[in-house]
Amino acid sequence: MEGENNRKLLLVEDDPGLQSQLRWCFEGYQVMVAGDKESALVELRRHEPPVVTLDLGLPPDPANAAIGLETLQEILTVAPHTKVIVVTGNEDRENAVKSIALGAYDFYQKPVDAKLLGLIVDRAYQLYLLEQENRRLTAAREASPLSGIIASSPAMLKVCRMVEKVAPTDATTLILGESGTGKELFARALHELSPRSSGRFVAINCAAIPENLLESELFGYEKGAFTGATRQTRGKIECAQGGTLFLDEIGDLPGPLQAKLLRFLQEWVIERIGGREEIPVDVRVVCATHQNLTELIREGRFREDLYYRISEIRFEIPPLRARDGDVITIGRALLQQQARRHGCAVRGFSDDAIAAMSAYPWPGNVRELENRIKRAVIMADGVQVTAEDLELAVPDGGTPPLRTLRQVREESEREALGQALGRAEGNLSRAAEMLGITRPTLYALLDKYGMRQQ
Repeated sequence: MEGENNRKLLLVEDDPGLQSQLRWCFEGYQVMVAGDKESALVELRRHEPPVVTLDLGLPPDPANAAIGLETLQEILTVAPHTKVIVVTGNEDRENAVKSIALGAYDFYQKPVDAKLLGLIVDRAYQLYLLEQENRRLTAAREASPLSGIIASSPAMLKVCRMVEKVAPTDATTLILGESGTGKELFARALHELSPRSSGRFVAINCAAIPENLLESELFGYEKGAFTGATRQTRGKIECAQGGTLFLDEIGDLPGPLQAKLLRFLQEWVIERIGGREEIPVDVRVVCATHQNLTELIREGRFREDLYYRISEIRFEIPPLRARDGDVITIGRALLQQQARRHGCAVRGFSDDAIAAMSAYPWPGNVRELENRIKRAVIMADGVQVTAEDLELAVPDGGTPPLRTLRQVREESEREALGQALGRAEGNLSRAAEMLGITRPTLYALLDKYGMRQQ
């Protein structure tokens, strides 16, 4: 982290008197001053300050905020992690809110109170340092097995915890989930977290290889076993010796091969095609499918005994539409990745893009999200990706308003009260015990929400 005596702050202000006043307000900061957009960008590139205060009224049109807002966008394009505190006039709340939407950290309304502004700057600087450290730690963890799995929703975090518990074991694992949800990523995480991580991770897609070739791909063959078998060849199972074998789309495995795979999972030996020698193989098997195996068993298309063999541990990856908040979290990470890869200045999503992404059902899951963002980053004209860039429709009503913490808390309290009263069959003492609160507190909450029966 930067030392206290090396903290940099850029003040963008066209009033010389206020420049002088502000310069001496920030003890412990190395203060740079700029009076217009051009000089501000020069100072930004030269000194790379973590925090910038920006007056929206800049020349050549200080009466309007257009130049200030334009400056804000260019600052965040050049240095997207910089914390910009917008300073506005007393009656200019509309532009202050607009600046936050464009990516400003905070806003402050004139007249300037040096002490209060100093607190805002200090807070912004500390947040910058925390985020900087977080980026450093994240970069250092890029080689970790779960680094490719981005998740913030409770459903996905639960799956990640299961992976961490199951990985050190040799239990045969079945991963369920729709196409594009990242089943192979989780299979690789199971391998990398296991004692077999130094061995090979061998993947084969059972749906991608013709049936007449799949057996030789899995089990290998001896020289002369069939026309064209000019040499002895090991199959994927043998190649995974000491490591992990990942059988993707196991639901598409043909019936005869299901029987042969079952014998391998029972005996842990194989025979190559055309061979008679039993070859012991030590592997950990992970399977995945987007199909309903229970339904396939009912239809006679999948062996029930094989199902129980491959699903000693079973978990399901929820589709993207069921992962509350993940579409935006994953989208931002993919956007940054694609922007770096293509050398684009895109740094975020517009409000209509966020609304459209949140409303869209994502039938192709993360794979579809990645493809749309890749195209959008390339095609975007501004610093933000729009719904049009993503080729998504904006839902009626535009961006839904963000609920306040009070609204979220009150909704949760109402729900919890209703559930407790239902389970306690109206017994208030028992309901209070279930909720872990006193009877007076329960009465107060029931009165607050009009739920107390007279």
